[in-house]
Amino acid sequence: MARPRRRTTATQLPKHSARPSFAPRIAAVALLLTGAVGGGYLGIHRQQAADVAAQEARYDVESEIAAMDQSKLYDARAGLDPAVQRALDKAADEAKDQAAKAKKANELAERAQAASRSENREPPDYGPIPASCSEFSGNRAIGCAELLKKGFGLDQMPCLNKLWNKESNWRTTAENTSSGAYGIPQALPGSKMASEGDDWRTNPATQIKWGLGYIKGRYGTPCKAWDHSVATGWY
Repeated sequence: MARPRRRTTATQLPKHSARPSFAPRIAAVALLLTGAVGGGYLGIHRQQAADVAAQEARYDVESEIAAMDQSKLYDARAGLDPAVQRALDKAADEAKDQAAKAKKANELAERAQAASRSENREPPDYGPIPASCSEFSGNRAIGCAELLKKGFGLDQMPCLNKLWNKESNWRTTAENTSSGAYGIPQALPGSKMASEGDDWRTNPATQIKWGLGYIKGRYGTPCKAWDHSVATGWY
């Protein structure tokens, strides 16, 4: 005979019913915490990166300012201030004035030194000064006489003698075939001497008068003309 089945009441739980599981909730909480921590770290990292970028930007600007020409930087700022600009213009004018005064002072000092050296220098020896034109003969005697007529002293005769000895040896027909210079003074061209006479080709007096006038007008004295000839090879 079968045993009667036992009824299960509403208050009784099944023998194998499971308890509620908290694992999903714990995992969710952990995930939220992880996100919060990660977000906080990410925010801190971003702030640090921003701070570093700002510092680098300030460093770059400061470096560029330090490398700039300070005068140009000051000029750029001064351009915004008329009073400062006027002060700069005044300072520049004063600097130019001081530079001009310094230059003039240096020039005066150099001239004084040159004059002092010239005074202390012994005069050049151009040779013995003749007592009179009678010491010469031929074209040289004519040259000495014309020299005195031109207002020069006998002290210039040694220089004139050296000069025209070198140029033509006092020959009226001396001619430089390469340049065309002609006569005692080696006029170039020879036809220039026509201003003293039509006989400029053969008359020593005509040539000498022209030559002395040329020397006086260009060099002042025969000795200065001789100095130039010695220095350059021509007069």
